[in-house]
Amino acid sequence: MGTVTPARKAAHASLVSCLANDKFVNLEISSILKRTQLEGADRGLYTALVYGTIERLITIDYYISCLSQRKLEDIDLQTLCAIRMGIYQLQFMDKIPPHAAVDESVELCSKRSKGFANAVLRSFLRKAPELPERNDGEIRYLSIKYSAPEALCRLFTQDYGSEAEDILAAFLTKKDTAISINTLRPDSVKKAEEMGAYPSDICEGSMLCPSFGGILEGVEAGNWFVQDEASALCAKWVGAKTGETVVDTCAAPGGKSFALALSMNNEGKLYSFDLHDNKISLIKKGAEKLGITIINAEARDARVPKEELIGKADKVLCDAPCSGFGVIGKKPDIKYKDIAASEGLPRVQAQVVRGASRYVRPGGILVYSTCTVLKRENEDIANGFLAENNDFELIEMKTMLPHRDGTDGFFICKMKRKESL
Repeated sequence: MGTVTPARKAAHASLVSCLANDKFVNLEISSILKRTQLEGADRGLYTALVYGTIERLITIDYYISCLSQRKLEDIDLQTLCAIRMGIYQLQFMDKIPPHAAVDESVELCSKRSKGFANAVLRSFLRKAPELPERNDGEIRYLSIKYSAPEALCRLFTQDYGSEAEDILAAFLTKKDTAISINTLRPDSVKKAEEMGAYPSDICEGSMLCPSFGGILEGVEAGNWFVQDEASALCAKWVGAKTGETVVDTCAAPGGKSFALALSMNNEGKLYSFDLHDNKISLIKKGAEKLGITIINAEARDARVPKEELIGKADKVLCDAPCSGFGVIGKKPDIKYKDIAASEGLPRVQAQVVRGASRYVRPGGILVYSTCTVLKRENEDIANGFLAENNDFELIEMKTMLPHRDGTDGFFICKMKRKESL
């Protein structure tokens, strides 16, 4: 196919595949990197093109609609993805020569589409269309500028007012990758420092890596695991200690369970449950790599507690299933999910935290958390639970926001079961 580089060719194929088959972008990228011969800079370019184009999709499509007489739905997906990828390089990547972005994008198109793609891209190169102004409509302005569906912009604005723009902007800001150090291996910190990692000022035991190089090797070696600082802090809030009985009710893929086990110095009883049986293997494999031996992992519906553990746990973590609208910065395709699909989550979350609470012994701790920023899934659930269960009292509640805290969007609520009423 002409002079198209392997990275651009692979990125185009992945974009088409993800958008045609509704695939998760992170899984597609992981699969391709394992199966192809891309190396070094090509791996980085491939990843940047796929993530970046998906991340900026609404903005890019706005540009195309301004420059093309054809409606987006009338452009075949192969051609559309090639143009999208070209515009992403021209507008959002500062180290790509314009001729490479245009010429190779055109080469990715079929013979009959080359002229059309070339015309759109060269028109953009001459003069990129202006984005809408705020006075054209606040929600439309936010949607196109920050490439987020209008329905999501509306929800964020309802919950956070003018701060919604800061949240959306922060999701587009690249951050260093956070890892949680395996304290069972004394040399793990030194190995992390050797690849340029530095300590987090948000959560003790977390480190930040400016480059992704070396991270996966350390994960495979069991020296650390990838975990955002907010997620690591959530595990810290549980306060699990050596020798305790701890339950993680919605544990997969296992990061918080691993953090809890390390807090316990790998001594005690840690039960890691998840609804889906096929995810339990992820927890077991991750624990094995890290040398953690106290995790008992099994499939269980969090709404139906294990009978023999009711009232026996010192600490319980309920990281409930949620919309995921706090991790958009890492998983950009999440923001394009149908908002309606998440409307039933609060009912499930209320049931899940109610089930989790039954494990807590008198005087024990319950932590409810999510990786979303929507108040209907966060404060509303926590406050509703406390209102209905006067044997629990609030200790602390916190919403972490990407622009304010430098982490994923995350919610943590720590509660204590009273010794007696």
